[in-house]
Amino acid sequence: MSVQHAYAQKKMSASDAMQWVKDGDLIVVPTGVGEPPTLLTALSEQRHGFRDVKVAQILAMRKFAYIDPQTVEHVRHIALFYGAATRAGGQAGWVDFIPNYFSEIPSLLERGQIPVDVVFSMASPMDDHGYFSLSLAADYTMAAVANARSVVLEVNPHVPFAYGNCHVHISQVAALVESSEPVLEVGLPKIGAVQEAIGKYVADLIEDASTLQIGYGGIPDAVVMQLTGKHDLGIHTEMIGDGILTLLESGAVTNRRKNYLPGKMVATFALGSGKLYKFMDRNPSLEIHPVNYTNIPALAGQNDNLVAINATLQIDLLGQCGSESFGSLPHSGTGGQADFVRAANISKGGKAFIVLPSTAKNDTISRVVPTLTPGAHVSTSKNDINYVVTEFGVAQLRGKSAKQRALELIGIAHPDFRAELTAEAKKMGLY
Repeated sequence: MSVQHAYAQKKMSASDAMQWVKDGDLIVVPTGVGEPPTLLTALSEQRHGFRDVKVAQILAMRKFAYIDPQTVEHVRHIALFYGAATRAGGQAGWVDFIPNYFSEIPSLLERGQIPVDVVFSMASPMDDHGYFSLSLAADYTMAAVANARSVVLEVNPHVPFAYGNCHVHISQVAALVESSEPVLEVGLPKIGAVQEAIGKYVADLIEDASTLQIGYGGIPDAVVMQLTGKHDLGIHTEMIGDGILTLLESGAVTNRRKNYLPGKMVATFALGSGKLYKFMDRNPSLEIHPVNYTNIPALAGQNDNLVAINATLQIDLLGQCGSESFGSLPHSGTGGQADFVRAANISKGGKAFIVLPSTAKNDTISRVVPTLTPGAHVSTSKNDINYVVTEFGVAQLRGKSAKQRALELIGIAHPDFRAELTAEAKKMGLY
């Protein structure tokens, strides 16, 4: 049978494709804009006909109708990372959560610890050899494809065909649904004076020929904006976004001096503009790989001079980072932060930066605290922390004693809170 004939046989409406979902199934959906809106809308419309179906995803971008507290006995969302669409449900308890390192989700699927039944994913149009590209998010989805009973793809001409280990063959697919809406675009975060100040401190410590991992957020993007004058930077990251495109256009990124996969940018998912998605299409300088290739510290750390830039919500005087909750109230998830902090620590010449504004709520709350708020989820441990940057400076903690760390962190806290932090440090025997 030709691949074109197989395609025609497997093409159907989104409503008909729901026949591949059974009661009790777990559906795996890719990160971010890799989520298939036509399929998830059809699931939402038919949710009352299912029982105990679960949808697992690391970052939901849209609040589809199935994300509904009134119908969780039919279809329930399971977050691997909370975002705007799922945060309220997680805080109220009707959206469930699986703690994880992003890099290890594929192994959870492969070992059956997350027992995948069905995959729903966006995909590029099929090539002449019968392959689709899951370019928007190979992440854990490739592992899910290999272990699922049924794979259902939403094929969209606006999804780029990227290179790397992100391809699915027509023979692996149970059903195909076509859509033509533009891929969801996500703009760059707003950058204020505080973010710009933090970005300058970090940018000044990044040397030419470094390889970058850049997380999402105002501060990481503020760093990017100040790197356009650098030379021969490389990219090995989990997310490719428009900030990286800016560095490419400026000539700062060449990937020539990477010692691991020289000449290639490597990422596991995309989040940005239509311009970014067009750039990705059949671009031999970019490869999209599963997250257990991009994020595993032992692999990512093979890049010399690996620079990891990630944000946190709160840090205590030992250097523990609470990056994903406000006390016990969930906000996001671990994601790839711990993966890349550890990778940069392994890397020869590597630097891991944790960035944060010194205060919150109009300077009324210090983000540098004696101890994390009770119940806070620790994302980066005291053993892994390296550079911490606020708008007041840089604290380098790796190899420092507990007392030295406290002094360093108090020194980059907001001046209004330094006396209070010093008093608390003395009570704790850290001053």
